Amino acid sequence: MTQKDPRHLIRIARDGGDEPGAAEPLDLGARVRELRKEKGWTLEQAAKQAGLARSTLSKIENGQMSPTYEALKKLAVGLAISVPQLFTAPQREKINGRLAVTRSGEGAAHATVTYEHELLGDALTKKQMLPYRARVRARSMEEFDGWVRHDGEEFLYVLTGIVKLYTEFYEPIELRRGDSAYYDATMGHNVISVSEDDATILWVTSLT
Repeated sequence: MTQKDPRHLIRIARDGGDEPGAAEPLDLGARVRELRKEKGWTLEQAAKQAGLARSTLSKIENGQMSPTYEALKKLAVGLAISVPQLFTAPQREKINGRLAVTRSGEGAAHATVTYEHELLGDALTKKQMLPYRARVRARSMEEFDGWVRHDGEEFLYVLTGIVKLYTEFYEPIELRRGDSAYYDATMGHNVISVSEDDATILWVTSLT
């Protein structure tokens, strides 16, 4: 699986900005490097833990390539975190009374062959959940490189069109506009669109 957009930047709020809630882009490569260094690993050690070539990890850290979802899963497993945590700034201190508004079409984009994700509420750090809207491009299971699975729980709500939810331990489930599903995200899962147009869904993934 390859991603069409090599500019894997996620906009999130940084402490010490000029304005409260000010957002600046988070570079996925810099985030991976930060997580690697927190563990005191060299590139070789981290690549071995993730099951990736050293050259591949080096290119990811330096923004020279956009990793596939399979590579992201390997990185997350190697670093002992969930995939969404790769796109979340490190937690520093407790914050209360927070608010983030994402106008329609203004969420941070993250595209893959099978989905087009629009991250919502991305101006907040230290979230307990990761909400995003997704346009489902996939039309068959053959378009996926195996099951998607990660830590936490996940909620799916169909906004438009018709989708089919495939899971590792259940029969495929057809979901239409207004239907929803809540499931354990460590269980393999994939979603395809079975409507004429690409379906759109709201996804919420827990980060705990």
